[in-house]
Amino acid sequence: MNLGIAGRWAIVCGSSQGLGYACAQGLSAEGVHVVVNGRDADRLAAAAASLRADADAQVIEAVGDLTTEEGREAVLAACTAPDILVTNNAGPRPGDIDSIEAKDLARALELHYWAPMMMLKAVLGSMREQKFGRVVNITSAMVTTPRPFMVASAGARAALTAAMKAVSSQVAPDNVTINNLLPERIDSPRQIEVAHFTMEREGIDFDEARRLQADSIAAKRLGRPEELGATCAFLCSVQAGYISGMNVHLDGGSYPGLV
Repeated sequence: MNLGIAGRWAIVCGSSQGLGYACAQGLSAEGVHVVVNGRDADRLAAAAASLRADADAQVIEAVGDLTTEEGREAVLAACTAPDILVTNNAGPRPGDIDSIEAKDLARALELHYWAPMMMLKAVLGSMREQKFGRVVNITSAMVTTPRPFMVASAGARAALTAAMKAVSSQVAPDNVTINNLLPERIDSPRQIEVAHFTMEREGIDFDEARRLQADSIAAKRLGRPEELGATCAFLCSVQAGYISGMNVHLDGGSYPGLV
């Protein structure tokens, strides 16, 4: 299928590794030029080099922490009027209500509410003016199935989901769509981090923690990053122009709800 987005420009936040990188990879494979972003310059350079080797699309590196105004300005300077925005950031520290602190809640809001909302605000005008825009937010299954040990993540990401839903109806007449990807157990560095948290919480070894991750999914396996990247690319396509304000679960069939 020709997604009709070759030659367009995308900003993919937090894309030096993991799920952000997978989205950048999925888009560049479709001929989309991408601005990749991360806080670590060396890691970002390696990611950009890998993308350039695999696809015939331009790749620009923009180093910056998106929770800061300076970081956002650095990314937007690389592409002032993107056609596509993919928001993503490092996951908040796991913890239940007894173990999290005020700083954990504040950091979660910086990462997963303030930063993506300010990025959206910066690019939405040009998208509406040109009558094309695709916004994809990488959130989490914690939005619809919150777990006690992911309190900070669930709260911040649910807030983002509500705000993005409100905006989506406002911009729909301008052919601008806003959708959310809700991954669960995609095999990424974040899952390694969570495995170590589980080891400490449950008193088990790494192999057992990883086995429990796979067993928690209906499909009995971890998701592949490229599966998420391909879904992101489709949501950015011309064909997906009638899909907006939606939460798309990528969880191997694990979500228990109907809607």
